[in-house]
Amino acid sequence: MTIATPRSFAAAALLFLTALPALAQHAGAQAKPIAVQMYTLRNVASLDERLKIVHDAGVRAVETVGTQDVSAKTLKRLLDKYSIKAISTHVQLADLRGDLDSVVAFNKAIGNTTLVVPYLKKEERPTDAAGWIALGKELGELSNKVRAKGMTLAYHNHDFEIADFGGKTGLELLFEGAGPQLRAELDLAWIARAGRDPAALLGTFRGRVFAVHAKDNAPPGQAQDEDGFAAVGKGVLDWNAILPAAARAGVQWYILEHDHPLDPAAVLKTGAAYLNQRLPAGAER
Repeated sequence: MTIATPRSFAAAALLFLTALPALAQHAGAQAKPIAVQMYTLRNVASLDERLKIVHDAGVRAVETVGTQDVSAKTLKRLLDKYSIKAISTHVQLADLRGDLDSVVAFNKAIGNTTLVVPYLKKEERPTDAAGWIALGKELGELSNKVRAKGMTLAYHNHDFEIADFGGKTGLELLFEGAGPQLRAELDLAWIARAGRDPAALLGTFRGRVFAVHAKDNAPPGQAQDEDGFAAVGKGVLDWNAILPAAARAGVQWYILEHDHPLDPAAVLKTGAAYLNQRLPAGAER
C-alpha cells in the first residue's frame, strides 16, 4: 500500500490549482454556441481540409450544405476526426418536397436533427402577400412531417423576403402562415442589406429563432472583391445591440458565414474570436 505524504499532497494540490485556469478556459470555449456554415469553405480543395480549418478556428460545430457531396458514412467519419458535430443542414426546398425520407435518413446518420430551407429560386418566390402565406402553410405542413420523424424544420432568409407586402414583410407573412412549428434562421447581414435593423427583427421573431447567421457587411464601397461582406466584428453591423437582442430572442446557435471570403480561415478565426469574447458561457441549448 502507498502512503501519501504531506509533501505529495501539496504537490498534487499545486498541480491542480495550476491547471484550473486552463480547464476553465477549455470548458468555457466548448460551451459557446458557435458554428460554421460550410458554404464559407466551399472553395477549399477537400472536405477534410475544410473541417480542419473549422477545428483550427476553435469551433466544434458546423451547418452542412446538403450532403457535402459525400456519403453519410464519410461525412460522419470526418466530423468525428475533428471532434465536430453537425447542428443543422441546408436542404433545398425541392429535396424536402420530393425526397424527404432520404434527407432525414442521411442527417440522422450524421447525428443532425435540424433541416433548414436555405434559399428560394426566383420561380419559387411569392409575389404577393397571399403567396407568402401559402408558402408558409406548405412549410408548416412540411414541419409537421419533419417533426413526426424526430427532426426540426427552419427557414433561412436573404433580402428578398424582407420586402413589404401591405405593412408586413414576406418573411413575417411566411411565418404567420406556417404556424409555431417552423423555426427561423435569421441572416443578419442580409436583413441589414434589406434596410432593416437586425436587432429589431430578432425581437419580431422572439422565441422562434433557432440560429442566426453571424456575418457582417463591410462599409459601403469596401471589400468589393468579397461582395461587400466582412468578418464578424470588422464591418458595420451593431453587434452591441444585436447580441443582446439575439439572447432575448432565444437564439440557440451563432453560425459564422461569409459568402465570398478571400481567406476563409482568417475570416473564421476572426469571427470565432469575436463571438467567444462576447457570448456567455453555457449558452448552448
